[in-house]
Amino acid sequence: MHQHRVVGKQPNSKMCLVCGLQNDPGLQASFYELEDGKVVGKFTPGEHLQGYPGRLHGGIAAAMLDETIGRAIRVTQGDAIWGVTIELRTRFRKPVPLAAEIQAVGWITKETSRHFEGEGAILLPNGRVAVEGHGRYLKMPIDSIADFDFDDQEWKTVATADDPASIELPPALDKKTES
Repeated sequence: MHQHRVVGKQPNSKMCLVCGLQNDPGLQASFYELEDGKVVGKFTPGEHLQGYPGRLHGGIAAAMLDETIGRAIRVTQGDAIWGVTIELRTRFRKPVPLAAEIQAVGWITKETSRHFEGEGAILLPNGRVAVEGHGRYLKMPIDSIADFDFDDQEWKTVATADDPASIELPPALDKKTES
């Protein structure tokens, strides 16, 4: 495992399924930008998110991967451009356990003026890949997507005592960088 410096924390919202801090049945994930352009989402899935006993539901894993890959555009665009999912392909390699901190990693692999593509992985606590994904996204301003009031949605970065200064990733992901 290699350490990667965290260069920023991304905002959360109030009710998003993945990042909503007031969405009790959601993931309440936190997202961090790394020095190499990757985004890492951290979450601890609870029992209410299970598919089979003790294992995260595959649809929830796909949602977390989609959110993480889609957020990679924020590294260069901030709130100016948001990603709207066009296509998401996933490959499930290993079950994702409940009640353990899980990391999802996403990065951009291709970008045009209208679209971007990215890849990502959900990592188990030991660094092994549980789920892989590839997504295609339409680049859009938020006001073209939804009636999104930043204050009402509480879209803000919330610092916590648990925010890491660096994040460990397996060496195989070191070769995966923004192109």
